[in-house]
Amino acid sequence: MAVLPLTMFPDPVLRKRAEPVQEITPEILSLVEDMVETMYETVGVGLAAPQVGVLLRVVVVDTSMGTHPEALLVMINPEVIGLEGKQVAQEGCLSAPGVADDLERAERVRVRYLDRQGKSCELEAEGLLARAIQHEVDHLDGHLYWDRLSKVKRDQLKQQYRKQREQKG
Repeated sequence: MAVLPLTMFPDPVLRKRAEPVQEITPEILSLVEDMVETMYETVGVGLAAPQVGVLLRVVVVDTSMGTHPEALLVMINPEVIGLEGKQVAQEGCLSAPGVADDLERAERVRVRYLDRQGKSCELEAEGLLARAIQHEVDHLDGHLYWDRLSKVKRDQLKQQYRKQREQKG
């Protein structure tokens, strides 16, 4: 396993739609393991393959941040098939660290995906897990969380983010 370098905004790969995984190969399983390691190392609750520069529809999520191994969710070719309710919470992104804002998302999500063995699965999630799944699936479609904010809020966050990056040199 290896910690992979994160793809940072404004890298154009973050704006591209990821391709479906055609076959679960040893290379895909290795990517999954590296993504899990990277997510834990960067203290995130989710990570999508485009965030490590790979344009494939692979997502890992663990809202326990590694404290409960059974909480780790690996989704290959995830597809959101249902959304219900509303929740508002602060959201940030490993590919644009240091900025966050309140964002409305669905309270509950139903998602269909393949697990590591290629088995078709369906999951209903709510709360933080639902938010994380929606956030990561957005990455697979080339969207960042701030795309869902008003233009004024989005521009403010981008400006904040750029200032932080300039200060770090």
